Amino acid sequence: MTFKPLHDRVLVQRQESSEKTSGGIFIPDAAKEKPVEGNVIAVGDGIRKEDGTVLPLNVKVGDKVLFAKWGGNEVTIDGKDFIIMKESDILGILN
Repeated sequence: MTFKPLHDRVLVQRQESSEKTSGGIFIPDAAKEKPVEGNVIAVGDGIRKEDGTVLPLNVKVGDKVLFAKWGGNEVTIDGKDFIIMKESDILGILN
């Protein structure tokens, strides 16, 4: 199945963090905070202005991004977990 976000929405897959601290302590899943980094999987066409023109998004497929902790809506597509969020929920692109 393919998914195409609408307008200024972006499909992001969270980047999982390591399960062990730098001191060697393993962290159980229940105690972990959800990561706020992810990879852009799909993007919408952009923001439609009142005059009908479309402003393209600043992020593109493949970008590694940092996003708001509680931003977006979690969804499952083909058994994989993703987040659909507006581009404004993305704080920046990581290099």
